Amino acid sequence: MGGEQALTVEGDSQDLEDRVNNRTLRPVSGTFKEFMTEGWDSQEPEQQALESSSFTPARLQALGKRFPGERLVIPAGNLKTRNNDCDYAFRPDTTFAYYTGLGEDFEAGAVLVLNPVADASSEENQGATHTPTLYVHPRADQSTEDYYRSAQYGEYWVGPRPGLKELSAMTGIQTEDIAQLPDALAKDIGTEEGAVQLRVVRDADPQITQMVEDIRWENGCDDPDHNTEADGKLHEFAAEERMIKDSYEVAEMRKAVDATKLGFDRILERLPEAVDKPRSERMLESAFNSIARERGNDVGYGTIVASGSHAPVLHWMRNNGTVRNGELLLIDAGIEVNSLYTADITRTFPVGGKFSPLQRDIYETVLSAQQAAFEVAKPGVTYSDIHHTVMRVLAEALHNWGILPVSVEESLSPSGQQHRRWHACGCAHHLGLDVHDCAQARYESYQDAPIEAGMIFTIEPGLYFKENDLLVPPEFRGIGVRIEDDVLMTEHGPEWISVGIPKTVDDVEEWMAQRASAAHQVRTEN
Repeated sequence: MGGEQALTVEGDSQDLEDRVNNRTLRPVSGTFKEFMTEGWDSQEPEQQALESSSFTPARLQALGKRFPGERLVIPAGNLKTRNNDCDYAFRPDTTFAYYTGLGEDFEAGAVLVLNPVADASSEENQGATHTPTLYVHPRADQSTEDYYRSAQYGEYWVGPRPGLKELSAMTGIQTEDIAQLPDALAKDIGTEEGAVQLRVVRDADPQITQMVEDIRWENGCDDPDHNTEADGKLHEFAAEERMIKDSYEVAEMRKAVDATKLGFDRILERLPEAVDKPRSERMLESAFNSIARERGNDVGYGTIVASGSHAPVLHWMRNNGTVRNGELLLIDAGIEVNSLYTADITRTFPVGGKFSPLQRDIYETVLSAQQAAFEVAKPGVTYSDIHHTVMRVLAEALHNWGILPVSVEESLSPSGQQHRRWHACGCAHHLGLDVHDCAQARYESYQDAPIEAGMIFTIEPGLYFKENDLLVPPEFRGIGVRIEDDVLMTEHGPEWISVGIPKTVDDVEEWMAQRASAAHQVRTEN
């Protein structure tokens, strides 16, 4: 046994959740515990205020004004098991990230709480309705037993991490030990006049949601339908608030788009050597994803690399196909930068470097639909206006090709919609911290609401001809084209944030040739 000691448990008396530790012998002697606390430099991580910390106070103030007198609970979420004792990389809940400004993998298990102030009109509170407090796990450094025992927080395992002092410096928000959270949430809760009510972002962390529910029940606030509706309004408000981006968010979105352009560059550099290779879609996926990790936090969503007959599959993410000359290659990908803002770009490439006449015709039809939607998109129009503009261009093209079985007007009518066989999805959505941002917003605040300056959204028309579609000519079957770009609405009209990513037929072909040539030169020099 090498002199090591281990706790021994007889047979079935050991809890199942503890058996994962049977794979190793854990040192438990008192001598070891004492020895592990001696002779260490403090190695305190130095942290400065995040750029986002200048913008979160206004967000928190708006949130508090919407729910005066109530305690608001916004969890970061926790680690999610991938398999056995292996977790997925942590990504904080979007609402938590928005109101704390924390990106990357800060901070599993944390909870932001907005506590109502007694008198918002007082000189001390200066109109603030709430005081934010961030509850986090203290550092598990060498002065603690968790240093070597906690695989989640122990710095023996995960390295120095920010604790209370550091996270307060980063966010500008007061921090407290997570152990104090239950008492803090339960304070003054009740049904009598003047008592505090709780709201929680329910989906972020099931354990925290259950803690809130238990506190409610213990204090007579035990109407589950009312509680669920109240919590939903908190999530809804947070989503709708994110529709208008501040200057920090716009700058982060530009970074995400710039990084995504580099990811597409790398795909095109890898493309010539990937052709005809088994699972070459994954070769191109890995090329893009490597840039996501080099230049950002990760990909903003599962990268779609769809070649040939996979291109008409809207969310093809298996990426196990073979890329072949003569086919189209549809790539839908976005890089999420460290602040967690993500781009969302789709380009469709001719694998051999040149579009065939039919491929060009279909591609330019989709591009025309996108440009028409862009020209319609002015402050005051709606997402529905964008959608209907795209649909008319596509329906007219399908009619001209002899594919549409009815007139354009009949197809565009609510009782028709035959053209949607080849574009059954949406063609625009909000973009930001989530690729499909603001998803908890009400329909009337999304589809039917006027687009305002500060909104960032996609325009992504496409045509998708399945390989087994007997209602289209054989030469159309197995072709899928989507063109997707990111748009910032300004007071003067829309701006293509992704204008630097080529998309006309000539520009795409030239881009492909340039990147292939650059890659060939590097390989030759090496």
